[in-house]
Amino acid sequence: MGKRVRRRQLLSSLTKKQKQHLRDFGEEHPFFDRVSGKEAKPQICQLSESSDTSNSESESESEPEQVSGYHKLLATLKNASEEEEDEEEEEEEEDSVDDAEVNEEDVSEEEETAAESAEMQEKVTLSAEAEEENHGDGETPGESQKPPAEFTDAKHEALFSLETNFLEEEGGDDCSLKVSQDPFVHHVNKELKEKEVQALPTNPKTTHRLKWPTLGQLVFSSRFQRMETFKPPKDVDLKSLHLQKPLGSTWTKTNGQFMSGPQKSRCPFSPLQKELFLLMNSYRDLFYPERTALGNGEEIRRVYCLHALNHVLKANARVLSNNTRRRSQKPGLSEDDGFRDQGLTRPKVLMVVPFREAALRLVQLFISLFEGDSKKKVVVSNRKRFQSEYGSDPEERPPNLKRPEDYEAVFVGNIDDHFRIGVAVLQRSIRLYAPFYSSDILIASPLGLRTIIGGEGVKKRDCDFLSSIELLIIDQADIYLMQNWEHVLHLMDHMNLLPLDSHGVDFSRVRMWSLNNWARFYRQTLLFGALQDAQINSVFNRFCVNLEGQVAVRNVPGPGSISHVLAQLPHVFQRMDPENLATAIDARFNFFVNKILPQYRDAIMSHTLIYVPSYFDYVRLRNYFKREELNFTHICEYTQKPAVSRARHFFLQGEKQFLLLTERFHFYKSGKPGLISPSTCSCCDDCLPTGPKTTGPTDHGPESLDCEPKQTFCLYKFIFSEQQHAPGGEPIAMTSLSRKQNIIQG
Repeated sequence: MGKRVRRRQLLSSLTKKQKQHLRDFGEEHPFFDRVSGKEAKPQICQLSESSDTSNSESESESEPEQVSGYHKLLATLKNASEEEEDEEEEEEEEDSVDDAEVNEEDVSEEEETAAESAEMQEKVTLSAEAEEENHGDGETPGESQKPPAEFTDAKHEALFSLETNFLEEEGGDDCSLKVSQDPFVHHVNKELKEKEVQALPTNPKTTHRLKWPTLGQLVFSSRFQRMETFKPPKDVDLKSLHLQKPLGSTWTKTNGQFMSGPQKSRCPFSPLQKELFLLMNSYRDLFYPERTALGNGEEIRRVYCLHALNHVLKANARVLSNNTRRRSQKPGLSEDDGFRDQGLTRPKVLMVVPFREAALRLVQLFISLFEGDSKKKVVVSNRKRFQSEYGSDPEERPPNLKRPEDYEAVFVGNIDDHFRIGVAVLQRSIRLYAPFYSSDILIASPLGLRTIIGGEGVKKRDCDFLSSIELLIIDQADIYLMQNWEHVLHLMDHMNLLPLDSHGVDFSRVRMWSLNNWARFYRQTLLFGALQDAQINSVFNRFCVNLEGQVAVRNVPGPGSISHVLAQLPHVFQRMDPENLATAIDARFNFFVNKILPQYRDAIMSHTLIYVPSYFDYVRLRNYFKREELNFTHICEYTQKPAVSRARHFFLQGEKQFLLLTERFHFYKSGKPGLISPSTCSCCDDCLPTGPKTTGPTDHGPESLDCEPKQTFCLYKFIFSEQQHAPGGEPIAMTSLSRKQNIIQG
């Protein structure tokens, strides 16, 4: 048995703490030393007092001195550290081991039986430990900038490095990049002038409206002087879309269930996908507020995954092609700006999704877009670990749990909302759990990014990996309103800032607009949600400044969500007019407690449910009810299950006159109104589409009421017009905003 095999057996038998101690101190911890049966013969060494100051003449005249135990100990420490460094090099290439390594101890019988499995498990164990220490599984990206000894997955690092790889097929994968009509080349090569950037704050926004067959009413806008509009062609050919290999051949296999048209001349996209991809491929910012979990959610996910992967493959192909050109360039020639093909950091695409299940589906789509029906499988590292951490166990779900269909579609699979993962893509290989600064695509939740970015005064914080994001995709934006919208705003504030560290970038390869801190003007933002909301519109209007322009879908709302309520009951909308937005919150609260609440304090109104969208308003109302000593109970998203059961019981039996209920509780728990049976449902703020299920049984779910409510009441503000469209539809919204009536019944 060779020395290399024995050393591997020794390493495989060590625990993580022992390996860390061996790395730091060059030897095993004394507690874990192997004690042999024979006692070592003691050795007595005598050191001369002038041994440290002896000169070369005395050394040459005297006899060779015997090596002391002290120097032997130093040699042992040195050899142990060298052995650890050699171990990392052997993971890249198996070279011969230096004969001077200190690994001559006997191997026990138990270690010899595990020799075969130790060689196979060594790489997996070391790479898993290194990835646990990196930010792919919980630590910040800044911690990836540790000494090389801390990162043991050196083999995968070299495999997915853009700097050390070259294009496999000369002129093959990069042929589309040479076409002048390629929107990717046109976008990244477009140069801004400093005068245009300086005049941007004062430029008026120019808008133009167009109606497309499927998307409907589109609003094209731009703050730059040049703005172009276009209409979708009837027929779309994949070759004209400039898809990078192998996406042109694998897309039809992946998207087979959504393809439209006759069998022979089938379009590779559905009508919705075709128009969305044409807008995405033009590199304009896009806001689509009609995404539904039950309807077109999967169609949209597939088309933006195609666009994101196409962008990454083109960008990487350009870098690899330039690497090949530089390698073949004669030495001594000066480099020109033709090799500027990168940003300040490697991550190019950021995909923000609410739950781990959504991240799992994105990665599965990436793999499917690489493979298709090809017999050649894609190399995916850390796939089993990803499946175990982002997948879900069907047995964990209660068997008799009945929820509405839309609830089932949103909260399917693993619904953990704290995660982040880096994905590196190179040709036909995918690396999961890549360090952020070695990743091409970042998939994360708003909470997962917030814990990395941190806040002012936090020591461990990092946002440099966001400096060169070229494509930002925010999916299911309406769910973030229920999680914490502040995380989304915090993320947008830190997008495309200049990094504080160079992170090993070659500045001769960095694009000039990235060096000029103009990356935000080249970033494309794709925003998808289920409703028109003032906060979502604010993000799109404030943070999206793409030089190609912005496109927003602005269709007139159809029938309101109230039309889905089967119970016949009056709906009352009452308007209030605050002086300005700053005083709207206080004005609404005072209007509610002074004008609305006294109408329901009568004993006849024995069951009044007060539905509060904002948690802060809920706390304010709860404290007011306590001060006034009103007979009420309350339920919020933080209420424990026993307290929820008691509150429902007291309200159902009539022991409590009022019930305060937050919208987030209804969103996450999908509480069934049949368990609380309100006589009157009152909303003290602008309604959202979750409102109908709190007022009665709907045609979208199996809810049933023991006692139907007699009236619903909604208090709204004139400032926000989008909130009235969702519950009441266009007729009620237009009437409520006409300023002719303060009270409207529907």
